[in-house]
Amino acid sequence: MTKPTPATPAPRPYAFVKGAGANTIVLLHGFGGFHGAWTEIQPGLVSGATVLAYDLPGHNRSLRVPTNGSAGVAVKAILADLQLRGITKAHFIGHSMGGAIATLIGLRAPEMAQSLTLLSPGGFGPEINADLLRRYGAATNADELRCCLNEMSAPGFEMPTKYVVGLSATRRLPGQHDKLVEIASTITKDGRQGEIPREMLATLSMPVTVVWGTKDTVLPFHQTDGLPSSFKLEVLPGKGHMLMEEAREPVLRILRRKL
Repeated sequence: MTKPTPATPAPRPYAFVKGAGANTIVLLHGFGGFHGAWTEIQPGLVSGATVLAYDLPGHNRSLRVPTNGSAGVAVKAILADLQLRGITKAHFIGHSMGGAIATLIGLRAPEMAQSLTLLSPGGFGPEINADLLRRYGAATNADELRCCLNEMSAPGFEMPTKYVVGLSATRRLPGQHDKLVEIASTITKDGRQGEIPREMLATLSMPVTVVWGTKDTVLPFHQTDGLPSSFKLEVLPGKGHMLMEEAREPVLRILRRKL
């Protein structure tokens, strides 16, 4: 009798790990990015902590992790990976799409989330710059990426070449372009994004900090209106969507203070 072939385990999300402290911090980048978005932030958080910067499913080294582009699927993948690592509690920091994923982790696994810090998070209102995100997802070279990233930033800000070069390298991975185009179509369906209702946000019991630039061209600043009174809002005047590059020092100060 032929023995059944063991099922091949699904690929796990990749995480770049720095530090070896008792506390755990999880960093989740936005759509179209990769763990390198946190290159200038991650080293500043390692004191007393182990800091994991993930590649989200469908991105870079997590390209083969199954995803349909929804934040809910990414939540399951990240939580499963943390469980395999033996991590039962963590502070979650998410930018844009990563902010939506962090929020859903807080809702679906509140025992896991010690705190949430959300940088220009997705899901806080229906408006989204669908055209820009679709162009960004379809961009394949450094010039196209730089143009999109500058457009995401506040007027006059130029995205550093180092980040553009690193990001463009990820776009050369076989299958990456098609996957990002697919995800962009999902998250901007009918020109809108999925919204997490305010009444659901109000059930979050852990400390929640929201950081937003007033010149955000991807997710408008007015999506901070009507946040639950328990949330702490940190406003960055004159900053756009790409906060880790545009406002590195203020963001790092906020993160250190909150953690």
